[in-house]
Amino acid sequence: MTTECGGPGTATGRLLRAHMSPVRADRGRRHADGEAPSISGFVLVLDDVTTTNERHTRRDAVIQSLIEGCRGPLGSVRAAAEMLCDFPDMLSEEKDRFMHAIRDEATALSSQFEKAARAFSSDLRERWVLEEISGAEILLATAGGIQEKSGGERPPLAVKTEHVEKGLWLRVDSFALLQALRYLALRLQDEYRIPEVRLSLTRSGHLAQLDLSWPGTFMNNETAMSWLQDPMNVPGKSASLSVTDVIERCNGDIWFQRERVSHRAFFRTVLPISAAPGDLPMPMIAATAEERPEFYDFDLFDWLAGSHELDDLPLSELAYTVFDTETTGLQPSQGDEIIQIGATRIVNSRLLRHECFDQLVKPLVRLSPGSIEVHGLTRELLAGQPSIDAVLPRFHAFCADTVPVGHNAAFDLRFLQLQEKRTGVRFEQPVLDTLLLSSVLHPHQATHQLEAIAERMGVPVLGRHTALGDALVTAEIFLKMLPLLAEVGVKTLRQAREASQRSYLARVRY
Repeated sequence: MTTECGGPGTATGRLLRAHMSPVRADRGRRHADGEAPSISGFVLVLDDVTTTNERHTRRDAVIQSLIEGCRGPLGSVRAAAEMLCDFPDMLSEEKDRFMHAIRDEATALSSQFEKAARAFSSDLRERWVLEEISGAEILLATAGGIQEKSGGERPPLAVKTEHVEKGLWLRVDSFALLQALRYLALRLQDEYRIPEVRLSLTRSGHLAQLDLSWPGTFMNNETAMSWLQDPMNVPGKSASLSVTDVIERCNGDIWFQRERVSHRAFFRTVLPISAAPGDLPMPMIAATAEERPEFYDFDLFDWLAGSHELDDLPLSELAYTVFDTETTGLQPSQGDEIIQIGATRIVNSRLLRHECFDQLVKPLVRLSPGSIEVHGLTRELLAGQPSIDAVLPRFHAFCADTVPVGHNAAFDLRFLQLQEKRTGVRFEQPVLDTLLLSSVLHPHQATHQLEAIAERMGVPVLGRHTALGDALVTAEIFLKMLPLLAEVGVKTLRQAREASQRSYLARVRY
């Protein structure tokens, strides 16, 4: 049982929403008929809803003004049109008067709609969250997004990246920026049959310069300006935001430019360079050793059968901790240990890259040469790092109130399970495994390794074989899986767990 209520606010005028849940002292014990469970306390969550409430108030005002502002002009247009239809033989002076009335009222309607659209787009921009992201990663994601959406009745649009300066970080809404660049590229293909576009990213002083270029200089400035100012509408979808809206919200600028000497044109976007976040994945290291085994003598479902409180909640409403580990070897039951834990967060179907857990761990056993070839972590790099006794409680707290997600999660969970007695930390949340979910969605695929799934889903692989790098890739894959799971009827946590358990991979035992 939970109770939610809204109060008048604080002394400073902030509006708070309170959510109170009882804590049962005898949780998990069965009660006899008529016996009431005892309560040992309450959890009180306060949420500052001032900004949300103000936004909803502005939205309601826009809708109300649109209704009231359009009722009069629409009535006048309708009356004038009916007069013209009912009396086709009226004098030309009277016809002109009604035609002028229709024009004036239509102008008033257009003005009313433009005013509402501006207010709505401003409200949308205020809701965007800007996050630090690697510029090179933006280009990779944009290239993949353009190729994914192009094609159809004409050949796919080729996308090439060039002059990508490494180490540039931007503070942007990465999803909106990707959408804007993709919109421009696909419009070039639709209207001018452009066969290829190129993406580049370079430094220009304290700014990053991102170019979307193509061969030919036939587009004029007026057309380019309208593309930047028009709402980003695509077939089957409509949007009130323009490319300029997106770039301005990212504190940048965009313009069209032609180079007649090189016979090419481009949209140039300049954005402020951001400082790199403190916790970054380690550099990508090529894997030369054998992949970790996909099945263990460890039952993912039986071990975690105690927690079912979230089973009936929609997958889209849950918070997730997507995690991965690196280890000294591939044999946990023979003494191999965790040497790195990396994790990131998904909330409201959005990847929060700035909410990360990335920690090296000093092991008590030696590292196998094969594992060093994979993850590149040597004893020298791990010297001075905390032990698993100190790291695991912190990671357990990071995972609190979320659903853990991993790829081939049974492998990682086996290592965590073997540390229970030593650390006193037990992970009892339900766990989702992208390897099993992949077998649910694509049962006829020959492989469900992380790279293969990423390729099928159009997810770029960065920082492979680092714990945080693999966690980020797994998170991107999981987000791509959510709508696909919904399409096959897997919409709740219970349905996801049951579908995973029915997978042919989950039935393999050693």
